[in-house]
Amino acid sequence: MLVAGFIMMAAVIAVVGVRLTEKADHLADKTGVGEAIAGAVLLGMATSLAGTVVSFTAALDGEVSLAFSNAVGGIAAQTAFLALADMVYRKANLEHAAADLANLFQASLLTLMLGIPLAAYAGPEVSVLGLHPASFALPVIYVIGLRISGQVRDTPMWHPEHTGATREDRPEAEQDISPALASLLIRFLLLTIVLGISGWVLSKIGAQLSLRLGISATFVGALMTAVATSLPELITVLAAVRRGAVQLAVGGIIGGNTFDVLFLTLADAGYRQGSIYHAITKDDLFWVAVGLVMNGVLLIGLIVRQRNGPARIGAESLSILLIYLGAVAMQIVAR
Repeated sequence: MLVAGFIMMAAVIAVVGVRLTEKADHLADKTGVGEAIAGAVLLGMATSLAGTVVSFTAALDGEVSLAFSNAVGGIAAQTAFLALADMVYRKANLEHAAADLANLFQASLLTLMLGIPLAAYAGPEVSVLGLHPASFALPVIYVIGLRISGQVRDTPMWHPEHTGATREDRPEAEQDISPALASLLIRFLLLTIVLGISGWVLSKIGAQLSLRLGISATFVGALMTAVATSLPELITVLAAVRRGAVQLAVGGIIGGNTFDVLFLTLADAGYRQGSIYHAITKDDLFWVAVGLVMNGVLLIGLIVRQRNGPARIGAESLSILLIYLGAVAMQIVAR
């Protein structure tokens, strides 16, 4: 029954994720913020809601490894999804086509934010109002980063070289966009609520699976709940690529990853026995390192913009996929 419930919740999350793609794309055009920003903020935050609930609920229940690894494991899984999307987009390397300064900035911001938990783990165990200072720093950095991201888009200091394979972010004609903005927002919010409820159920199931199957909470968090709650990102990135909204696809993954780091602030707030950064294990920290390496490769790919690579995908996509599969194999062996 637990396994069946896990699969059912994962399916609900995946189906709702498909609907969110269309709503986010239309909201990007309606508001004029652009696909990359909409992907980072609207789509990234909404599709991450289920994972947010999993980490917070697990922390409240004292499941430290499940809470932490669910957050950072999802970052690695979602980055790997871009390699799958690159396989679907056959016109050129996805990172080449999705040239956008906002995506470059978001990937750089993610690198910065992933370094904060590493510093917190290695530093002294301190707390302010029951939270580690790192938990205060993460949302502040995120909000400042979003503001700078908008400035980068509005007043860029340099531009990517446009080629025949570069896909520009062009809003749809107003008459082709329906329904109205208010209706879009309501539907978008309703879908995110469904994701939140699904995440709560999934967190409870994940904790029981770890207990009854005798497997580590890190394994469950990084490779089960993280992947299950990341299904919206997989579905939306593939759907967005098929729609030709490549900036939305890449921005949704990177933006979702950046937002996922904020899971740690909520998890620290939910864990009342001290700092969550000093309650985790090295196995949990392993996935922070994996996420940093994969994001570094992605950032290089976004800068180099290789037009074609091995097997008609970018060399960075192939490298990202191999890094993730290698990390999964190591986690299985360690289990």
